[in-house]
Amino acid sequence: MSREDFRDYYENHHRLIGEDVIAPYALRYVRRYLSPLDGEDRDCDFDVVMEIDFADEEAMSQFFNAISDPNIAQRISEDEAKLFDTDRIRSFRLDREETSQL
Repeated sequence: MSREDFRDYYENHHRLIGEDVIAPYALRYVRRYLSPLDGEDRDCDFDVVMEIDFADEEAMSQFFNAISDPNIAQRISEDEAKLFDTDRIRSFRLDREETSQL
């Protein structure tokens, strides 16, 4: 799948599932697509970084409990199979530190 087709499918199909499932729990749902700075079209280990911000640990826990429901999990996984190499999906927790003054 080309990068353009990938992004089109994600934004016009997969994102809608994400918004439906994530909305009750998240403050923000962002997709960041890779664009090489030098314009070269080269292979990379991933095409998109998805970020979900939660108000607190409880909201995050509720979200993960919700997506473990078999019906929701099936809905997500069926669409992910159309878009991703699912064996390569990775999830991370991001802990943020900010500089108080620059």
